[in-house]
Amino acid sequence: MARIDIAPQGINPPHTHPRATEILTVMEGRILVGFVTSNPENRLITKLLQKGDVFVFPKGLIHFQKNVGNGYAAAIAALSSQNPGVITIANAVFGSNPDIAADILAKAFQVDVNLVYQIQSKF
Repeated sequence: MARIDIAPQGINPPHTHPRATEILTVMEGRILVGFVTSNPENRLITKLLQKGDVFVFPKGLIHFQKNVGNGYAAAIAALSSQNPGVITIANAVFGSNPDIAADILAKAFQVDVNLVYQIQSKF
């Protein structure tokens, strides 16, 4: 289990737990949550949660949380494994060590290679 405290308009960025399902219970505030289904659909599922609401993020799917309230939000995350793992998507893609080749990322994201270098420099 983990407690998540999110500042106003703050986020827990897109990430995944490769070895666990996550159940999130909102203790305080309003949190927008979402996850993306797997290929080929890649459908975004979102829900605005209030205090007392519970939401399930399926094992291995990319998900996020955003505090949409004016005050701090708090939640408890329960994971179905003692070793759930976490992969933060932006860090993994743009902050790998060594870097994923910029030409590969440029083609994958359909952007100019210079934009990839710019994003990688932030990690």
